[in-house]
Amino acid sequence: MILSDRKILEEMKSGSIVIKPFRRSFLGSNSYDVHLAEWFAMYDEEILDCKKHNRIHYFKIPGEGLILVPSKLYLGVTQEYTETHKHVPFLEGKSSIGRLGIDIHATAGKGDIGFCNTWTLEISVRQPVRIYAGMPIGQLIYFEVSGEVEVLYNKKRGAKYNKRTVKPVESMMWKNFK
Repeated sequence: MILSDRKILEEMKSGSIVIKPFRRSFLGSNSYDVHLAEWFAMYDEEILDCKKHNRIHYFKIPGEGLILVPSKLYLGVTQEYTETHKHVPFLEGKSSIGRLGIDIHATAGKGDIGFCNTWTLEISVRQPVRIYAGMPIGQLIYFEVSGEVEVLYNKKRGAKYNKRTVKPVESMMWKNFK
């Protein structure tokens, strides 16, 4: 079951959902709009290797925007830091973003209970498009869970994306091969 706006507010009041910064005007009837932060990253190598730590370089989106082009993968990040202690968060692109041919994630739209961080976005485009820091990029929806969770993500040994950051985080797939 997806949480309604009232239920999201209730869960925020209890502390089971945290969204910072939070603005009431970004709360929809059953979702919360998140925004693109200024930090971006790209991989240094053209060919990526799942068994190796693929290095990235960071840069900021300039005030005049950044033109994204097809065939490149961009790592962005949300301005919003979130915590989810009882619900499963899903991040989906806004329809207006999709209608511009922008995909905000390849496969990583679901968060885990206990995820406490900003959201790294795996951004690709269908045709060149100019984007801007601060623009609405996606929406979070929250699902109720049946049953007790044994280990929250932020308490999970070996969780790869627990370090709090305001910058995008590269793939940590290489850690699965250790």
